[in-house]
Amino acid sequence: MAAWYYQGDGLKLSEEAYAAFNLVPRPAMCNGPQMAGWFRKKVTTIGDFKGLKMRIGAPLGGKVITKAGGTTVITPAADIYAALERGVIDASEWIGPHEDMQLGLHKTARYYYYPGWHEPGTMAEFGFNKKAYEALPVDLRRTLDHAAAAVQVYGLTGYHTKNAIALRQLHTEFKGKVEVLQLPVPVLRDLKKIAAEVVKEESEKTPMARKVHASFTKFQALVGAWDHIAEGAYHQFVAG
Repeated sequence: MAAWYYQGDGLKLSEEAYAAFNLVPRPAMCNGPQMAGWFRKKVTTIGDFKGLKMRIGAPLGGKVITKAGGTTVITPAADIYAALERGVIDASEWIGPHEDMQLGLHKTARYYYYPGWHEPGTMAEFGFNKKAYEALPVDLRRTLDHAAAAVQVYGLTGYHTKNAIALRQLHTEFKGKVEVLQLPVPVLRDLKKIAAEVVKEESEKTPMARKVHASFTKFQALVGAWDHIAEGAYHQFVAG
């Protein structure tokens, strides 16, 4: 995602989309891959999503859950714990181990699933008033751009480290109480299929959406081959 913004067409397309709102967008904090969420019951097949009531904040991810037969709700962060504990909802995603444990979610549901297929690289944004931004001297504009980029780096590395520490805590202090599990491969394949349908539907709604989707898909195919033999292979055979 970051590479697409800075080395592909991401930033240019983002500026084009936000121009109508008199805003200059800049990528901000990125929390990296998220978790799939906390579930009160085990997930073994895609059929387990039928009738499931899940708190999920990602709009596209929510549409996938709905297509899989579930019901989605937007529960404020402060209310997730109580909703899960009382069984008002059956599952909830939030962010990752660090933030989730801050809310105490590890005390409400036993099964903590990964990967966060619905939000693999959520990126927040800054939105600067276009007229005010363009009125700045070039050097200050560049300073602002680099400050925004620094926020992204500090945020990504911060979450990467804090989530690692929190995951270790789950494995040690809460062993036997919490199970950190990968979603079964068949379930992930089904979710991927449904997600592709949802993204296709959404991408065809406006010319801007079609343009962004085409650009990102093309860039993803480009870097995907490199990811496979670079980071992917490293984690599988060296760091795993």
